[in-house]
Amino acid sequence: MNTPDAYFEQLYSDSTDPWSLDGQWYVRRKYDHTLAALPQRRYRSAFEPGCSVGVLTTALAERCDSLLATDRVAAAAELTAARTRHLPQVSVRRLAIPGEWPDGRFDLIVLSELLYYFDDRTLRDVLNRTVDSLEPGGTLVTVHWNHPAPEHHRTGRTLAPVLSAIPGLTLLTDCRDPDFTLHVLGRPDGVGRGPYSTAVLEGLV
Repeated sequence: MNTPDAYFEQLYSDSTDPWSLDGQWYVRRKYDHTLAALPQRRYRSAFEPGCSVGVLTTALAERCDSLLATDRVAAAAELTAARTRHLPQVSVRRLAIPGEWPDGRFDLIVLSELLYYFDDRTLRDVLNRTVDSLEPGGTLVTVHWNHPAPEHHRTGRTLAPVLSAIPGLTLLTDCRDPDFTLHVLGRPDGVGRGPYSTAVLEGLV
């Protein structure tokens, strides 16, 4: 079974920041790693499901022309919308993946602290929809907590072999921090010249 909606609804009824995302050095450091791992300076259209209270959303927005942030919990989406109201490139929706999936395609998809809530079947569905929605040459970033939690089906470490072998994507970065596992994957663009290399994009090689 997936982690039930009631679990998240209760969290946000008890706190406006259930995971203390706005104050922990651990979180800031992890987000700095996430942003630094993006191989492109800027993205045209990004998708961040599971945005929670929008701390990462705000940071991602600086690198995106357009960013869709969503969460299955209405209170979380409202908090993100309030945090990002000064950012015209950000749109926020209440949306529960994978059953509710946005139209269109994206050149950046960020799955942060999200996938361990899904059972095996739902995880496969989310990853398949992610690949289908990622533009050729696009980037997928995944970041997940390594320590066990009662409400999690997996950890970052146990997700790692699944994520590093997603059909249709190429693994570009595999960061194994003691506390989180970060992957960057790219969808081939068909040109075959290594579109994910920052050095190539900068004309250095």
